[in-house]
Amino acid sequence: MATILLSLSSKEDKITHRSEVLLRFLPFHGMNLRSKTGIFIYPRHFRYFVNRTASQKAGVIIPENITSITQQEAEKRGYSIKTYGEIVISDRIVTPEVEFDKQQKKIIDQLQTAIIEAFDAASREDIDAMWLDKIISHFFHPTKQYSGKRARAKGEKSIYDLAEEYLEKKRFSYDHTKAFKVLIRDLARYEAFKNKVLHERFKWNIHKITRYDIDDFEHYLRNEKSLSEQYPKQFEAILEKYPAEINVVHIHTKLQDRGDNTIIKLKKKFKAFMQWLYDNQLTTNRPFDGVKIGVEKYGVPFYLWKEERNIVAEADLHEEWKMLSDEDKKAITEKSLDSLSTQRDIFVFQCLVGCRVGDLERLTSRNITNGILEYVPSKTMDEDAPVKPRIPLNKTAISLVNKYKGTDEKGRLFPFISPDKYNEAIRKILLICGITRNVQVRNSTTGETEIKRICDVASSHMARRTFVGAAYKVVKDPNIVGKMSGHVEGSRAFNRYRQIDDDILRETINEI
Repeated sequence: MATILLSLSSKEDKITHRSEVLLRFLPFHGMNLRSKTGIFIYPRHFRYFVNRTASQKAGVIIPENITSITQQEAEKRGYSIKTYGEIVISDRIVTPEVEFDKQQKKIIDQLQTAIIEAFDAASREDIDAMWLDKIISHFFHPTKQYSGKRARAKGEKSIYDLAEEYLEKKRFSYDHTKAFKVLIRDLARYEAFKNKVLHERFKWNIHKITRYDIDDFEHYLRNEKSLSEQYPKQFEAILEKYPAEINVVHIHTKLQDRGDNTIIKLKKKFKAFMQWLYDNQLTTNRPFDGVKIGVEKYGVPFYLWKEERNIVAEADLHEEWKMLSDEDKKAITEKSLDSLSTQRDIFVFQCLVGCRVGDLERLTSRNITNGILEYVPSKTMDEDAPVKPRIPLNKTAISLVNKYKGTDEKGRLFPFISPDKYNEAIRKILLICGITRNVQVRNSTTGETEIKRICDVASSHMARRTFVGAAYKVVKDPNIVGKMSGHVEGSRAFNRYRQIDDDILRETINEI
């Protein structure tokens, strides 16, 4: 007799504190099929979901962190109770968590019934892991009739399965992988929106994606935040659960307005994915042919002048802090100055070597040989011939390396904090040092140019621009500067960073 056993994932979502229910299907003697259900519950209620005795005999681990009361204690309190072995369910105690898991229990029961019914209708040779995955997928996405027999058509895998295969084969850097998974979650939310809000039977099919689908997806990306406000209950459900095929830890997504640059980057990643599917003969569909994606637009690059960088490097933050207004002192406490001094040193070093913050955090003493820093940038390490910057360290950079030698527990050059806190520290440091001049900033959502204080918009990436700007003013040779900054030949980003300012123009005229 076919048996279904349930277990609980050891991973717990940090936001909802729920874990995914995992399923084990035993159709015949010697066959043991496993699958994720995509259903998340509170671990303390898991014992209500399983046949505890049968599960333990089969070796399924059941969490023990259950808070319950004995039947005697429940009767003493006058509760109306039902008992299931050791489990006591009180009809009086109904919290939102209990109500939520009751609904999840119903879904689990329905899923198990669907699996058994499909099993009874299927032939023995059709039963395998793929069969089980398709039964579960069909249960949650009944977009077409499914008999329970294994489909053998080309392209059986979902777009989400193929996306995981794409990442596995391409072996992108961490940042690129993270950005691509953002696209996959966007695709999943669009699919759910079409089904739950517009009540259309829609499912991404790599063989049937059209230019219309791409245009409509872009329209959704531009309006997702406002749509979520228009349909709050539906989006609460959409954000609560992603398709089981998406191989990421369940996360809470905060929807935000997107600008043109963000949408262009997402479409580029989508196009590259579809091209990979075509190149690997997984589809003959080329929906992006003739689609104009556009080019990202950026504002005038701003960076620290050499004089400003030196002010930051040489400043006594404790003394400069005393000159701040009372209001600014509330935001920057005196106790934080020692920590800010450390981050100031890291920022100055970054200004002197020009690497990205992700690469900076990976540097160790092994990256320095005979006073020259050398590393492979994470952004280009996926390429056949990755760029390998070589930057001779000046006296200031070497002194900073020596100052923090052996202070980081992980053996890195400096004791780093998180990128977000590092950016926040940079802004505070510039404010303390009086670097407050106005700069033009392009609003990433509206595309409009705004005037901001440089201390309010500075980030770690400004250190990279500071390095390129300062170096280009000295040598004016993009090949030399690019060799040190790690920019590939013809990089549009490099052309933005090395802004030709009035000083360079005057020097050029004087040489004529």
